[in-house]
Amino acid sequence: MKSTVPMIDGVQGRRSGARVWFLVHSWAALPLWMFMFFVCLTGSIATVSQEIVWLADPAVRARAPAHDAQVLGYDEILAAVNGAQPDAVVQSISRPVKSQFALSVRVGYADGTSGTLHVNPYTGEIQGAHSGFDFRQFIRALHGWLLMPFDNGFNLGWYAVSALALPMLVSLVTGLVVYKKFWRGFLRPRLRFAQGARVFWGDFHRLAGIWSIPFILIMSVTGLWFLVQATLSDLSISISTEGVPPVVAREDAPYTADGLRAPMISLDGAAAKASEHLPGLEPMFVRLPGTAYDPIMVLGRGGYPLLFERLHINPYDGDVVYVRRVSDRSGLELFTESMRPLHTGDFAGLWLKLVYFLFGVLLTMMVLSGMLIWTKRTAQATIAALRRQPQPQPVMAQEVSE
Repeated sequence: MKSTVPMIDGVQGRRSGARVWFLVHSWAALPLWMFMFFVCLTGSIATVSQEIVWLADPAVRARAPAHDAQVLGYDEILAAVNGAQPDAVVQSISRPVKSQFALSVRVGYADGTSGTLHVNPYTGEIQGAHSGFDFRQFIRALHGWLLMPFDNGFNLGWYAVSALALPMLVSLVTGLVVYKKFWRGFLRPRLRFAQGARVFWGDFHRLAGIWSIPFILIMSVTGLWFLVQATLSDLSISISTEGVPPVVAREDAPYTADGLRAPMISLDGAAAKASEHLPGLEPMFVRLPGTAYDPIMVLGRGGYPLLFERLHINPYDGDVVYVRRVSDRSGLELFTESMRPLHTGDFAGLWLKLVYFLFGVLLTMMVLSGMLIWTKRTAQATIAALRRQPQPQPVMAQEVSE
């Protein structure tokens, strides 16, 4: 007696198994899509978070009492803050890039706490204060490191966010390779509205990608640097060429006959000294000495808008004891220190922030459109695969005569 059993075709079974694994692989990428969308969305909001605070909180606005009002000098601001809060010790005064914002004055108190005062640059009035996370700090922390604490070095959130630069850069390169003659999207952009959602989102994804090429490249390169920066820092590897922090020598810290420390030079004098030493420098930040041997630090932007130039000035005689110019940095430092301002766009005023915001929204929508297209195709393929699954067949033996 011999019996034969009809079996499912082996090739068909292997293809079916491969299709199942491909679908599992596709669905497993969904969290990455969602994470990328979240990071792009929070990054777009973070770009204009300072402007959102300006709209919501009148305390951070620079309200001029008259159209021809002049901004106060650093000494006038210092005197106004000391008069309004005599128990506070002014640590620094910062002028924002955008003139519509109030000054940020960092102060410390006798109980060890500190805070930031919002001071009107025209009147010296303290309009408000904050000592913790405001919306701007919250959304930037959410975007940059997922609000995870920095316990020992850079946290996991920082690595997770910055690592997204790798698939972003790969997507940019492969997209340019796959999309032949992509430059036609600049000359003849096509966005079809009347041929269904799939066609519309496909056109939008390609068009958004083409117009966002420079922005995606900037975000990818700067994001990769953040990843490298964290790795170098956690490995205690430094690329800085800066030497020992400058201090005022003990013999250069004069005392009066009564044993009291001699008075400091004015902050406006220190700012003027900085501009005199580096012509074209616009002083935007002044840090007061924390001890008798600390110099006054003045920061400002010169010809290269991405980086600050820094001067340390003897608070007693006004001599410049240290200068850190843009040209003093190595080529590697110039590149790496430019990464953060390039990533945030916070160095040239409101117009650039709005450009970054618009491209950030475009990038976010591009990720969303790609996720919608990918999800729909994967869902359709999954349904089709389930429908093609073979049903179990009963084993039938056929008797064959000997």
